[in-house]
Amino acid sequence: MLVDKKNYPWIVVGLLWFVALLNYLDRQMLSTMRPFMMEDIAELMSAANFGRLMAIFLWIYAFMSPLSGAIADRLNRKWLIVISLFVWSGVTLAMGYARDMEQLYVLRALMGISEAFYIPAGLSLIADFHQGKTRSLAIGLHTSGIYLGQALGGYGATLADAFSWQFTFHTFGLVGMAYSLVLILFLREKKTYRVEQSGERSIRKELKTAVKGLSMLFSNIAFWVILFYFSAPSLPGWATKNWLPTLFSESLHMDMAQAGPLSTMVIAFASLVGVLVGGYVSDKWVQKHLKGRIYTGVIGLVITIPSLLLIGYGEGLVAIVSGALGFGLGFGIFDVNNMPILCQFVSSRYRATGYGLMNFAGISAGAIITNELGKAIDSGHTDLVFITMIAAVSLAICLQLTVLQPGTVDMKEE
Repeated sequence: MLVDKKNYPWIVVGLLWFVALLNYLDRQMLSTMRPFMMEDIAELMSAANFGRLMAIFLWIYAFMSPLSGAIADRLNRKWLIVISLFVWSGVTLAMGYARDMEQLYVLRALMGISEAFYIPAGLSLIADFHQGKTRSLAIGLHTSGIYLGQALGGYGATLADAFSWQFTFHTFGLVGMAYSLVLILFLREKKTYRVEQSGERSIRKELKTAVKGLSMLFSNIAFWVILFYFSAPSLPGWATKNWLPTLFSESLHMDMAQAGPLSTMVIAFASLVGVLVGGYVSDKWVQKHLKGRIYTGVIGLVITIPSLLLIGYGEGLVAIVSGALGFGLGFGIFDVNNMPILCQFVSSRYRATGYGLMNFAGISAGAIITNELGKAIDSGHTDLVFITMIAAVSLAICLQLTVLQPGTVDMKEE
C-alpha cells in the first residue's frame, strides 16, 4: 500500500502542499479584487468597509481555531482536512454569486469557520509523520504552498480584469472541490498516541480531556511566550497580506491589476525562500543546539524590522519592493519554525490544540490590525500603526531569547 512506502511521509507533504496553496489563495485573492467588485457592490468603495470585510474572516477564523485544534487532536485529521477543503471551496464558488455586503459578510464568515479546521490538523499531521531531523524542512515545504497561494491570490485581480471577478471565484472554488476527492483516495491518518474508540467515548470524557489539554498548555510559561511570539509578528504579517496590494497601488501610483500580482509575488517569493532556508538551517542547528530552532526564528524576525520601515516610510519602487522582499524572507524564516518550536514544549497529544490557540491569538491580532490599518489609510495616518507593529515584534524577540529553554527536540507524552 502507498501508506507503507518509505517516502509516504513526503507524499503527505505533497498532498497537503496543494491544500495549503488553495487555503491561502481562496482567502487572499479578495484583497486584490476590490476595484472590480465595487463596480457591482458599491459599499466596497470605502476602505473601512473593506477592512471590516477582511477582518470578519479573521475574527471567525481566530475564534474557531482553538476548537478546531482540540477536535483535530481527538478525531481523524484526514477527514477534517477533506471536509474543510470541500466546504471552503464551496464558499469560494458561492462568492461569485454575491450581490451585496451582507452576502459577502456571511460568506467570509463561513470561509473563516471552514478554513480554521485545516492548519492545526495539517501541521500536526505532518509533525507526526516527520519526527526528528526532517520536521522543519517538511513543514517548510508545506508552508511554501501557503506562500505560493498568497502569490497566486494576487492574480485574482488579473483574472478579474481579463474575465470577471465572478469567473475567478467560480474557477478556484471548483478546483478545490475536485481536489478533495484526491485526498479521500490518497491521504492517511497517523496518530502517535492512542485515542479512545467511539464505544469508549462520552461527552463527559471528551470535555475532561479537552480541559486537561488546556490546563497543561496554560500552566506552561513557555506556551504563553510562544503564544505572544506567534501573535506579535501576525500584526505586520496580516497587515501585509491584506493591505500590501493597496499600499503598492497608492504609494507607487499603480493600477491594481499590476499592483496586486507585484505585491503578492514579491512577498510570496521571498517567503518561499525564507521557509526553505529557515527549515533547512533549523533542522541542522537544532541537532547541535537545542535552541537552534528558536535562534533561527529570531533571526527571521530581526530581518522584518528594517523591512517594515522601508514598507511604511520608503519612497519609490526600489525602497518599497526591497522592504517587501526583506519582510517576506524574514517572516518565512520565522513562520516555518513555529510548529517545530511548539513540539519542543508540547507533546503530540495536544499540539493541534496548542496551534489552534496560537492561531486564535495571531489571527485576532491580524483582525485588529487589518481594521485599524483600513481606518489609518482612510485618514492618511499610518505612522502609529507601523510603530506599534515594530514594537510588538521587538518585544517578542526579547521574550523568546530570554524565557524559552527547551530540554528536548521532541517533547514526548508524559
